[in-house]
Amino acid sequence: MKKLAPIFFAGTGSNVGKSLISAGFCRIFKQDGYSPAPFKAQNMSLNSYATPEGLEIGRAQAVQAESAGIPCHTDMNPILLKPTGEKMSQVILNGKPVGNQNAYQYFKTDGREQLRTAVYQAFDRLSEQYSPIVMEGAGSISELNLRKTDLVNMPMAMYANANVILVADIDRGGVFASVYGSVALLNEEERKHIKGIIINKFRGDIRLFEEGKKILEDLCKVPVLGIVPHFTDIYIEDEDSVALEGKFKSMQRDKINVAVVLLKHISNFTDFQRLEQDERVNLFYTNTIDEVLSADIILLPGSKNTLSDLYELRKNGLAKAIMQAHREGKTVMGICGGYQMLGQSVNDPEGVEGGIKTLPGLGLLPMETTLSAEKLTRQVQFQFLDENGTCEGYEIHMGITNYVGNTERKAVNRLSDGTFDGCQMGENCWGTYIHGILDNPVVIDYLLRPFKKEGMTQTMNYQEFKEIQYDKLAEHIRKHTDIEAIYELLNN
Repeated sequence: MKKLAPIFFAGTGSNVGKSLISAGFCRIFKQDGYSPAPFKAQNMSLNSYATPEGLEIGRAQAVQAESAGIPCHTDMNPILLKPTGEKMSQVILNGKPVGNQNAYQYFKTDGREQLRTAVYQAFDRLSEQYSPIVMEGAGSISELNLRKTDLVNMPMAMYANANVILVADIDRGGVFASVYGSVALLNEEERKHIKGIIINKFRGDIRLFEEGKKILEDLCKVPVLGIVPHFTDIYIEDEDSVALEGKFKSMQRDKINVAVVLLKHISNFTDFQRLEQDERVNLFYTNTIDEVLSADIILLPGSKNTLSDLYELRKNGLAKAIMQAHREGKTVMGICGGYQMLGQSVNDPEGVEGGIKTLPGLGLLPMETTLSAEKLTRQVQFQFLDENGTCEGYEIHMGITNYVGNTERKAVNRLSDGTFDGCQMGENCWGTYIHGILDNPVVIDYLLRPFKKEGMTQTMNYQEFKEIQYDKLAEHIRKHTDIEAIYELLNN
């Protein structure tokens, strides 16, 4: 098939839906017989994923690659910034950490060309293998103060000679100002690359926006290529913790109530999205003591700053609530940083995470963790406890965890290389370093077994479920965008 030009989904701001639109077009191009691949030069997220090579990228690009039907690779997201505090971020370059920097250090002009060269080379390698490249911007395309150092928006689009589609979120209001302002603030050369507009998250009767569409086209001198309605019945893994705002729910008597402890530096909350779709479960995020005590199962998620979040748990009383819930027979499970918190102590002698050198853990598991600068990133296969079947997941963590004392305990997972992971004490407390462990039905069934109510069944195949969601997303976008016009752009 003819090689198509790249398409670039830019935004009027953050959280306007660029990632989902990109994922949808990855699936559309795949359905139409092309070989698409996603690309985002620079991503900032605490949701990350391990590639088959054992390197780290943003979770959104891994989701988009899955939608495109291809393995994820670091070339799809050569720079990943993982916030470690209010002003600091860990910088991941081509899948490997290269240090921590504050925003001022990162966005200064010195050394910027080295990063620019890296993202251009990643794009070039990707474009040799795939067509079209479905590119995604970050935040707003019109951040004038960052124009000289921008790696991810218009300079990247211009380097790739991509067709830029501006995505705006009408649900937040001010769509005319945000679209027109975004275009007007670009320079003349940049504006040449803006080929269309997509209005996203529309509510109500689209026919009522016909006049608005014409106004935007007259103002911006580019066509509105789609008005995409808001949806609530398509489930794609979320990139940003902003998505958690809609996941605060009340208890349900006819369900197994599962509380995910809402940490300030929560990472990889996609670990729980499979469980969230289970018909037996009412899953919610919380940082209140009463809700933790009322839940059947308490899940401690990963954290980008384990010691800081552990300090907050102790300060706000949630640590005591979790320990009390455990004593009352509730199940407590931790993943990655949450697993570390369940031990006797977490130590940071080298100051990897900051100023806190050591804190006692919740004391529910007989192990202790020492943080280190070296990060382990890999995909894994494993056997879970004594259950039958091979499970899959991935590891992304910094630190070494060792058993302490003579208390009887049990490893949770036996990995395919013969090593062991995790720790279990009794039936109702265990932890693991493996992200994605709850995507495996045998693990979920084990977790829910003590609280299963009569008549509860679950037959979901999560991989099939995700494939259906990608197809539904593609169908939704096809229905509400001018696909023919978009193909015409990519064929020129």
